[in-house]
Amino acid sequence: MTQIDWAGVFPAATTQFDETGRVDLPATQKVIDNLIRDGVHGIIAMGTCGENNSLRAEEKRDLLKAIVDVVDRRVPVISGVSELTTELAEDFARDAEAIGADGLMVLPAMVYVPTELELETHLRRVAAASNLPIMIYNNPPAYRVSISVDTLKRLSDVETLVAIKESAPDSRRITDLINACGDRYAVFAGLDDVALEGLFLGAVGWVSGLTSAFPEESIGLWDAFKAGDHARALEIYRWFMPLLHLDAEHDLVQSIKLAEQIMGRGSERVRMPRMVLTGERRDAVIAMVETARDTRPVGKALAATAE
Repeated sequence: MTQIDWAGVFPAATTQFDETGRVDLPATQKVIDNLIRDGVHGIIAMGTCGENNSLRAEEKRDLLKAIVDVVDRRVPVISGVSELTTELAEDFARDAEAIGADGLMVLPAMVYVPTELELETHLRRVAAASNLPIMIYNNPPAYRVSISVDTLKRLSDVETLVAIKESAPDSRRITDLINACGDRYAVFAGLDDVALEGLFLGAVGWVSGLTSAFPEESIGLWDAFKAGDHARALEIYRWFMPLLHLDAEHDLVQSIKLAEQIMGRGSERVRMPRMVLTGERRDAVIAMVETARDTRPVGKALAATAE
C-alpha cells in the first residue's frame, strides 16, 4: 500500500471570489496560508467547501497550482476530484499530479447514481490515472451515493487507495469499516458534528468545514484528544456544536463562508447556483457565529480586530 502520513485536522478550504465572480487566487492563497500558520495538518483543496463543481476546468488547474505554490510543502495538499464523467476525472487526476498535489480526494462521478460495479470501476480507473495516494470521499446525504463496505473491501487491492473521508451521519459506519478492513484505510471523520465520535471510534483525522472560521479551536480539540484529555476535547466540542451542525446542512458552503467573513478570514461570496444567505437564515447563522466568537474556549477574541 502507498505510504502516507496524513493525520490531524485537514480543513476543506474555501475558494475565494472577487466582486465580479472570478476566482481570486491571491485571496485564496491568503486563506490557505493563514490556516497553515494557525497549525492545520493538511489542506483539502476544491472539496465541497471549495465549490469544485462551480469551477471551470481551467480554473481548477490554476487554483490548484496557486494553492500548491503557497503551501510550499509545509503540509500535504489533497485535491478534490469531482467530475461528471470518469474520463474527466482521470484527466484531472493526471493534471493534479503534474501540478504538484500530494494526494487526491476522489468522489463518485457527479449527478449520475451508479451501480456498485460502476462505482468500483470509476474509482479503479481514477486511481490508475496517477501515482498519487487517494482519499475516497463517501458522502451519501450530499451526493446520493453510498460506497459500501463490500466495495471498499474489493478495492483494497488498489495500492493508492489509502484513506476514506467518511461523511455518513451514522457513526456506526466507521466501526463497520474498521471491523471489515482493519487498518487498510486511514479513516477521516468527514462530517463536523460527528467528528469527535469519529476520533473515538478510530479516525486518524478530521476533514473539517468550520475549521476555516475557527482553526484554533479545531486544533485545540485535536490536541486535547491526542493528549488523552478527553474532558477538554468534549468541552471544546460542546462549545463548537451549534456551528458544527451547519456542516450537515445543504447551505453549508454559504454558512461557512459567512462565518469566515465574520471572523475576518475570508469573503462570503459564492458562485451561482449558490447565493449568499439572506433573511432569517442569515440572521441565525450570524448570531451563532457571533456567540461562538464571544465565548471562544481556545482562540483569541478577534471581534475588535476583524473590522
